[in-house]
Parts: sequence; C-alpha cells; structure tokens
Amino acid sequence: MSRIVVICGSPRKKGNTEELVRMFAKGAAEHNDVEIIYVRDKKINFCIGCDHCKRKEGVCIHHDDMLSIYEKLKNADVLILASPVYFYGISSQLKTVIDRLHNPIRDTFHLKKLGLILVGADTLSDMFDSIITQYELSLRYFSLEDAGRLLVRGAAKRGDVFNTTGPQEAFQFGKSLESST
Repeated sequence: MSRIVVICGSPRKKGNTEELVRMFAKGAAEHNDVEIIYVRDKKINFCIGCDHCKRKEGVCIHHDDMLSIYEKLKNADVLILASPVYFYGISSQLKTVIDRLHNPIRDTFHLKKLGLILVGADTLSDMFDSIITQYELSLRYFSLEDAGRLLVRGAAKRGDVFNTTGPQEAFQFGKSLESST
C-alpha cells in the first residue's frame, strides 16, 4: 500500500479538475492511502526568494498552510499534481505551491513517483506541451518515476469533463497505482 498525496490546484469547487481528482482518488483508494489537498482552501504565500529556508535548515519565513503540506509530503510515496490549464500553464494556485517546494525541506521527502492530471478547455494538440516539459525536467532532476499522466481536452464549462473519457481514465489511472509502488 502506497501513500498518495494529490494536490489539486483548481480554484473552482466541483469543477472539471476536481471531478477528475475525485475519480482518480476513488480508483487509487482501493489499494492505497490517498489524501487530497485542495490548494484553494489553503493560505499559502508566494516564495519571495529570500533563501531563509536555505540558511535555517528548511524553515520558511512564511508561517502558513504550506507547513502542513510539507508534513504530508514527508510521508508520501506518490505525488499527483492536478490543475486546470490556463494559457498553456498550470493554475497560479498550484504554481505557488510548487515554487514553495524550492525549500531544502524537500530533501526529507521520500517520494518515489510523480503524476499529472491536466484539464483544458481547448482541444489544441500542443496545449499541454509547456507543462509536460516542466514536468519531465522535474522527474529527471528529482530522480522520480513517472506515475502517469492524464491530459483531458475540451472541458471548458463545469461538467464538460463528463462528456469526455476523462473520468473513466482518471479512475483507471488511480487503480493502476495499486501495486506498482
């Protein structure tokens, strides 16, 4: 059994990204411990590049909800990042969390795998390319295994994701992690 943490970067409740995360978690929870963190419900300040965390052994100058996320990631085997795609990028909410992972505390994490769930309104074939590039660079830099990727196009309005194969694919993605970690 693996410990899976999903960080959902959607600012919208019950939106397309959240629905895919819910289906992923349903599939993954059959054989794993799954926790979903909704960034929209957290108070997380922007990294200001002060390097306090580097001088103070991972202690950030901000005392906000990112501290609880660090604690959850210390015990996670798999991290899944989920985001709507806005103008070829992840949400600003999720980007803020990722930037705060610049902290050396990340060296205490025992993550083995990283996965990705993206939802976009458009149907362009290259809509996710810039995010995938950053994702692949992160996999290499941190020597993480690719847990998988779910890329859903054509889901503009709340609920549009149900007009795609996304929910079924999300469930299967989660289920695929049952014994692979």
